This record gives sequence, C-alpha cells and structure tokens, in this order.
Amino acid sequence: MNTIALIILLAIILDLILHLFSDVLNLKMLQSKVPDAFRGIFDPESYRKSQDYLKVNTRFGWISTIFNTMVMLLFWFAGGFAMLDNWARSLEQGPVVTGLIYIGVLMLAYGILSQPFTLYATFVIEEHFGFNKTTLKTYISDLVKGLTLGILLGTPLLGGILAFFEYAGAGAWLYCWAAVTLYMLFIQFVAPSWIMPLFNKFSPLDKGELRDRIFAYARSIHFPLGNVFVMDGSKRSGKSNAFFTGFGKNKRIVLFDTLIEQHTVEELLAVLAHEMGHYKKKHILQGMLIAVLQTGIMFFLLSFFISYQELFDAFFLDQASVYAGLIFFGMLYSPLDFFLGILFQMRSRKNEFQADRFSVETTHNPTAMTDALKKLAVHNLANLFPHPFYVFLNYSHPPVIKRVEAIENIQLD
Repeated sequence: MNTIALIILLAIILDLILHLFSDVLNLKMLQSKVPDAFRGIFDPESYRKSQDYLKVNTRFGWISTIFNTMVMLLFWFAGGFAMLDNWARSLEQGPVVTGLIYIGVLMLAYGILSQPFTLYATFVIEEHFGFNKTTLKTYISDLVKGLTLGILLGTPLLGGILAFFEYAGAGAWLYCWAAVTLYMLFIQFVAPSWIMPLFNKFSPLDKGELRDRIFAYARSIHFPLGNVFVMDGSKRSGKSNAFFTGFGKNKRIVLFDTLIEQHTVEELLAVLAHEMGHYKKKHILQGMLIAVLQTGIMFFLLSFFISYQELFDAFFLDQASVYAGLIFFGMLYSPLDFFLGILFQMRSRKNEFQADRFSVETTHNPTAMTDALKKLAVHNLANLFPHPFYVFLNYSHPPVIKRVEAIENIQLD
C-alpha cells in the first residue's frame, strides 16, 4: 500500500469514526423533560416521538454508512476499479466515451446499492412516524426523472471535463473551472422554472391577507418580489419548509403547502422575512462565489494529480487515465473537503442567525419568529438538544433553541 492509498484509507476510517462518535454523543444528550421554552407547544407524547425518530434514524444511518463503506473498501482492495477499467478500455471507444462509461457504471452501481436504504427510509421509517406521503408511483417517477436529468445535464458537462483534461494541455483546469461555473449559474437560473416543476407543482399564492402582507413587507424593505409560490410538499412528506431559489427574473420564494396549513399569517411573514434576509444580506451571492472559488481550487489541484501514477497505483491500475483520475482524486480530496465543509457549515449557521435578526428587526415581531421556529421543530420532530460536536460536524442551521435564545436577546428600538 503506497502513501496515497494510506492517506485515503485513513481519511475514510477517520470520517467514519468521527461521525459514529458524534452520533453516540448526540444520543446521550436526549432528555426526558420537555424544555420550558416548548411547554404548551411540544406535548410529552410528541416529544417522546421526536426522540424515537432521532434514535431510529441514527441507528439506521449506522447500518447504511457501514455497509456502503465496507462495499467500497471491498471493491477497492479486490481490484474492482482495475477490472472495470480493463473492461471499459476493451470497448475501444476513445478516452472520453470510455470515461463516461467508466464513471457511469460506478454511479449506477452506487445508485442501485443505495436504493434499498432509501426505500426503507421512505416507506418504513418516514411512514412509521407519519411523514411519508410518497406513493410508489411517485417514487419511481422521481427516480426516472432524476436519472434522465442526470444523463441529459450531467453527461455533456462530464464529457467536456474529460475532453479538456485529455486534449487542452496545461490550461485544462481553467477551462474546466469556467465550464463548471457557467453550468452552476445556468442550473441556478433554469431550476426554478424548468427543473423543479418536473417534480412538484408550484402555484402562485392566492390573493388574500397573507399575499397582501407579504408584498407590503417586500416593498418596505425594497425587495424585488415578483411572486410567491406554494409548493405541493404534502405530495411527498408531512414536513414543512420554505426556501429561496434562483436569481434574476427567475428567483422564487417558495412556501410548502404544509407550512401554510400549520402557521399563522404573522408566523409565515416572519419566515419569509428570514428568507428575504438571506438575499438582502447577500448570503446567496456569497455562497455562490465561495462555491466557484472552491471549484477552481479543486480543478487546480486535480491538474497536478490527473496523471500522477502513484495515485493510480493506490487503486491497482497500471495505466493512468483522466476518468479514473477524477474518481481517485475525489477520494484523495475528501479530507480537505471535510474540513472545508465544517467551515462552510459554520458560516451557514452564522448566516441563519443574521437572517433571523433581519426578520425580527424588519417585522418588529420577535414572537412570530420564535413561534414559527418552535412549531417547525415540533412538526418536523426536530432534536432540541443536539450535542455541540454533532452540530459542529453536521448542522448547517443552529439548533432551534439557540436560535430562539438569540432572538429573545435582540433589543428592538
């Protein structure tokens, strides 16, 4: 085993240990008593149910994660990457098509292996806790649509990356960076109008008090709001949410239909003010710029390893190739990606606090925001007491109790 193989193996094992350890700490934080801030909102039976939900999902996560890790390691050390490479090369389709076949087979195999776990999570766990609304027909339809979109949108991009590194010389990483950046912008622009409606129905919010209040608020903060859409989230799950997506004339603020059913007008306005806060605070733009910068760094580093034979030796391949190099570099890059992910999540949690503050300071109604957060936590069976280390590794949003405490400490003029 060479140095690169050892680095990748240790990274895989360390990642597994850290997440299992954080899960154990998280389960130990469970408390039987409903916190004072949630009394009257979280009844004892629902609170116990939320803890059961966490336990079941955590233990199921252990099974799926350990299984996937063991299968990947078995495939690696049994020479699976090399055998697949030999088969793909035997088709004699040229480096780009061969690469598409090689990567496509690996992605298909992963998708097939993950399906039993996804099915169980959806139709057993989510069903048991009253969340699942997905029918088998909808599930299969989503699967087919997702696969079709992946092929139609992903194949040209992957083919272009393979071609650039195969034929463009030392500047290939720059071309790839530019191509992926344009692709990211394109997806952000078309997703609200073309892609998301393939999976859900988006209807303009009906005329009435809620719509009038939202547009009046948007004018008060100079937010360019074209429309607010309601998504049929209840088609798949009983959970509720709201989100901001897209940019330019295609940007959308979206409310789940389940959210509208469960909250008052004041609470919904506070939630939307939070989403508008992300836009006004430029969190979305910052996130996009960071993603573009990270992509450039990744391709720059990839350019040094794409033909480095020791990387291929780590996976028992005699011949270097761009397509296998992409896969293997991704695994070598994972430790750096792990630490960057922690930093990005820290930034995301900070942004959530800022968006909460924006909502409170512009609506002048902290109670509406805290009530909305509490109801969301109850309806989604959120864990009220996650361990700090678990939050550090996994949370893009602060724990709900921390958000409520921060809001209650805001001093309004």
